[in-house]
Amino acid sequence: MATINNKNIDKSTLYDPDHSVQVRGARVHNLKNIDVDVPRNALVVFTGISGSGKSSLAFGTLFAESQRRYLDSVSPYARRLIDQVDEPDVDSIEGLPPAVALQQQRGTPSVRSSVGSVTTISNGLRMLYSRAGEYPAGQGILYADAFSPNTPEGACPTCSGIGRVFEVTEKLLVPDDRKTISKRAIAAWPPAFQGKNLARILTTLGYDIDTPWHKLPKETRDWILFTDETPTVPVYSEYNIEQVRAAIEKEEKPSYMGTYVSAKNFILHSFATTQSPLTKKRVSQFMQISVCPDCHGKKLKKESLAVKFAGLDIGELSQLTLTELALKLQNAANKNPNDDKSSREKTIVAQRIASDILSRVEALTMLGLGYLSLERTTPTLSPGELQRLRLATQIRSQLFGVVYVLDEPSAGLHPADTQALLSALDELITAGNSVFVVEHDVSVIRHADWIVDVGPDAGTHGGKVIYSGPVAGLREVTDSHTAQYLFNSVGKVKTITREPKAWLKLVGVKRNNLQGLDIEFPLGVMTTVTGVSGSGKSSLVSQALVELIYEALGKKLAVEAPTDEADLLEQELEISTGGQVIAGMDYVTRLIIVDQKAIGRTPRSNLATYTGLFDHVRKLFASTPEAKARRYNAGRFSFNTVKGRCPNCEGLGFVMVELLFLPSVYSPCQVCHGQRYNEKTLEITYRGKNIAEVLGLTVEAAYEFFIEELPILRALDALLKVGLGYLRLGQPATELSGGEAQRIKLASELQRTQRGDTLYVLDEPTTGLHPADVSMLMSQLNGLVDAGNTVIMVEHDMQVARNSDWIIDIGPGAGDEGGKIVVQGPPEQVAQSEISRTAPFMGS
Repeated sequence: MATINNKNIDKSTLYDPDHSVQVRGARVHNLKNIDVDVPRNALVVFTGISGSGKSSLAFGTLFAESQRRYLDSVSPYARRLIDQVDEPDVDSIEGLPPAVALQQQRGTPSVRSSVGSVTTISNGLRMLYSRAGEYPAGQGILYADAFSPNTPEGACPTCSGIGRVFEVTEKLLVPDDRKTISKRAIAAWPPAFQGKNLARILTTLGYDIDTPWHKLPKETRDWILFTDETPTVPVYSEYNIEQVRAAIEKEEKPSYMGTYVSAKNFILHSFATTQSPLTKKRVSQFMQISVCPDCHGKKLKKESLAVKFAGLDIGELSQLTLTELALKLQNAANKNPNDDKSSREKTIVAQRIASDILSRVEALTMLGLGYLSLERTTPTLSPGELQRLRLATQIRSQLFGVVYVLDEPSAGLHPADTQALLSALDELITAGNSVFVVEHDVSVIRHADWIVDVGPDAGTHGGKVIYSGPVAGLREVTDSHTAQYLFNSVGKVKTITREPKAWLKLVGVKRNNLQGLDIEFPLGVMTTVTGVSGSGKSSLVSQALVELIYEALGKKLAVEAPTDEADLLEQELEISTGGQVIAGMDYVTRLIIVDQKAIGRTPRSNLATYTGLFDHVRKLFASTPEAKARRYNAGRFSFNTVKGRCPNCEGLGFVMVELLFLPSVYSPCQVCHGQRYNEKTLEITYRGKNIAEVLGLTVEAAYEFFIEELPILRALDALLKVGLGYLRLGQPATELSGGEAQRIKLASELQRTQRGDTLYVLDEPTTGLHPADVSMLMSQLNGLVDAGNTVIMVEHDMQVARNSDWIIDIGPGAGDEGGKIVVQGPPEQVAQSEISRTAPFMGS
């Protein structure tokens, strides 16, 4: 289904220099001194394959220069409060209006940031409850702050407005109550000396540490585990309880003085203060999160929750989906104040606030976000969802003369929802703004007034504008990857149809909006699960299927240990998955999940370390004659070890510089100049390059450099096959997108010898990929299937769906209107469906 641009754009202004942004000499990242004119008051799409330089032009150059000019007019003190991007390397930019960037980034890792706070709808609701709520008899009127969990006036005192509390239970702390304290019944206690020390202190305090835990009185057990007292007593090493009593009576000198800390306080204090990931991981297993017993997860004081509107308290209203919220507020927004003269003022207030909230909700539902609830925290949203929340807010702001720069706004959107997105972008242009979009989606590109195609390839082979003009003109550009997919039938037809070797049968699947679903997945083929945003695709594949397969394999799903308190609180409350696998497990011996989670949380983790190729590189350097003469082993060439790394930046390559009236900045280390290693280590070279220079190579350049080293080539070849040739070997994990992280994981798996009967589960693997890169990815996934494996993935990309062996369409709608199988079968069969919202786009 092609998208037709029907905006009322004056075509003559597209070529008018007075109505354009004129860029001269742009050299950000891989851009090669480019000159380009881009029209204002139009939808301009920057496209090109992954790594070509389109984001460097749109964000790194145009937005960065606009921000720099704005910040020049702001006081130094105010500047430090604004997230600043680097000053662009460009000769000049003329005709550039103020810019607003809506980028693909996750929200602040805070459980206090939610859909309601990002969209400001929560502010309206608080005012609605304060001024127009139904109060219990005798209760005074509350200010709006009393309905916010982020203020002292409103926050539940038990959970501090989070809605959840940490629990450290006896069962968690003492998993085997048949053991004695001396035999480590209290598993939560620290190992080695500190654990023995606590046991010895208990002996001095008169507790029997040689009696099985379950035989101790409950009062004793509770004190040992949960007391807040911290008595300091004499400790007599290796004495039993009788010997300790005797030693105290004789006033014998103790081995030392020891202070007791309860198991609960030890766990909570260790989790909050330790810098060791291993300690954090160990103590987190003794903690659990539960709904606050006082506010029942609603985050507010009892007085605030006693106020109702439309029969619900504000916590209950915030739990509704946006679509349900709109229905609840309809009556208040449409009510005639004259119908109830006794409370006319209250009705007017309710009408005005409800109408304002409804207009905000309408902007969100138009962008396909009606399935979200106001209480949904931002860290649980996808980057695409968060960007569309911000976009909806901008649509209502009614600004004029602004350039909106967006980063793949269609990411995570079903094609049907993309149509609504395009309408929203058109609204911004109609209001007198310009919209610059970095995008790969073919339907968005077709809808554009102007295309800037950057390339032709990635990295050093890109960085040029190969076409700038209306969509139709791109047809004539032979070296454009975009043109091949925009006008030709590349990637549209699947020629080989594989037959399933068996069926994986699941019955009674229950998870989120899936209610007792019976479903069969074909094995030995590639299956794509489609459906509108929020229909239940991820609930089915990434959650229920994964958990039930692990259960059938007799394995437990590994949960990543939280790294801080916010991280722990962000973990979903335990949601049970119902159902079971009743057939097909004879053909599944291994489950591999390839998701978009980061490959590392710090700059010390990078592409080379994650894929394992850095181990081989370090061994090569250690095997050089000079390294052997100095007795340098492979560990010397790690930037994480003291002997090899730069002592000033400790192997990070940069240091933080704190400025009084400016934001703290990270600058290259003055000692190693960003190379991470000390001078002695950098003196060792392999084929003319030191270890830092090797980490600076792109995957593509490294392939040529290590052409004779098979173990390294195997990893590099896998990375090239998934379209990551433009990444640097030493590129920090923190700089990688979710899509790049997912493809790095896939590349690591492709290196392994394929043994068949492995089930691969992927969730939107094409995020951030140009259609040409999608073809490359599909080639690798087909290789896995041809080796006897099964691939099941959630996808919105119709290029992927068309080239799959089997499609399962979930829906028909989102939330409660979804969770069912709409249609399933081969792509050509699904495309004929008259009830599927996916079917009309199967030919596009």
